[in-house]
Amino acid sequence: MKFGGTSVEDTNAFRNVTAIVKVASASRPVVVVSAIGGFTNSLLQSVERAIAGDARGATKSLEKDFERHLAIAKDLLGKEAHATFVSTIGDARGKIRQLHKIIASHPVTSPPLQDEIVAYGEQLSSQLLAAVLSENGLGARYVDARSCVKTDENYGAATPQTETIEATKVVLWPLLQAARIPVLGGFIGSTVRGVTTTLGRGGSDYSAAIIGAAIGAREIQIWTDVSGVLTADPRVVPQAQTIPVLSYKEAAELAYFGAKVLHPKTIQPAIDLSIPVRVCNSRAPKEAGTLIVSESQAAPQTVKAIAHKNGITTVQVTSARMLGAYGFLRKLFEVFDQHRTEVDVVTTSEVSVSLSIDDTTSLEALKADLKGLGKVDIEERRTIISIVGEGLLNTPGIAARVFSVISDINVSMISVGASSVNLTFMVDEPHAAQTITRLHQIFFERTDRGIDDEMTEVRSASRTVDDREGVVA
Repeated sequence: MKFGGTSVEDTNAFRNVTAIVKVASASRPVVVVSAIGGFTNSLLQSVERAIAGDARGATKSLEKDFERHLAIAKDLLGKEAHATFVSTIGDARGKIRQLHKIIASHPVTSPPLQDEIVAYGEQLSSQLLAAVLSENGLGARYVDARSCVKTDENYGAATPQTETIEATKVVLWPLLQAARIPVLGGFIGSTVRGVTTTLGRGGSDYSAAIIGAAIGAREIQIWTDVSGVLTADPRVVPQAQTIPVLSYKEAAELAYFGAKVLHPKTIQPAIDLSIPVRVCNSRAPKEAGTLIVSESQAAPQTVKAIAHKNGITTVQVTSARMLGAYGFLRKLFEVFDQHRTEVDVVTTSEVSVSLSIDDTTSLEALKADLKGLGKVDIEERRTIISIVGEGLLNTPGIAARVFSVISDINVSMISVGASSVNLTFMVDEPHAAQTITRLHQIFFERTDRGIDDEMTEVRSASRTVDDREGVVA
């Protein structure tokens, strides 16, 4: 059972988690918890201040977050447990202060020390939750996740190693056999030498899946602040609905292309051992949520969800040297590899290649190196939109339906066939919300209507928008 930051953001949230774990206590759960909401950002910002030389200000900036922990402890713990946790906070404050001082004096040491500092988010939340659960008679035991999750030395985005499986079994099985509830912080691990590492943002989901796979869990539950995986981002489409069942393939595509409920890496350990993943709402625990399994049936309308990712930049390289040439794509991708820049979508023609990236940190250097291969064009503020559903590739008319209702919106980089469950394309970011809203309407809100009816209404809506904005069609 993994609980995200919003599920442990305050006293009431801790009470909700306690009630949920109590219901599941007979099933011998293992609990994985994120840092309390917002604390990870505060810790990262404190490191930035320390790198800038302001060690004292860096530590002082965390006081409000320490007080949030102490307020929860005061509300939910008895006298003895409260005193113990106050001491825990004092110890963390002192150690973080020393780490800030070291970073301020020697900024080059910051990567491993940043992980050491950021890890306190999950360490404190898991110790506090274990104490709260124990206070409610649940026999919980805090477990330092670094004793279970063994990683490489890629600080900030470490990869778990095979040693994790045996280490997790050694630590957790005795507790489970003694009817104890282990409580671990997500997101954190350690190298084989014992140095603290973190798995990257969103890594608490990954931690839960890794630990669940290591002990052969019956189910991996991701408890968050929404009722499962939705048909679209509710901030764009308030009418978005919960998807009852997804396949691993569908969930992985949704996670990769912008669905925020799941971390993209979460699915892989579950796939390897065919462990179901259930996404639940800690604020509405009686709702069914979404169950993710090896295979699921196609939806009546084929499409199960619409995911999107804003802030995308497209890079187009055009060169006549591509014609009949061997190795051009290899050279192209080597440039992205050298600059450690991930590529999302790729489309090609005889003389050009278009790629999408969401990390533009190395964009200027990339552009300079790519000019050696051909003419380089950059377009920013794009949005990837991904239509996901089992059977999508083999269902006639899906693409026609998609592109007919957005025929007045410029579409590029269409990708279909690379995955049997995914149709992906690009639009300009200002048109993304309108595109997603229209697609959601035809697939999830008006499935009994014909394409002609849909297009009539779309054209009518477009004319209304044009009139309101003073645009002449």
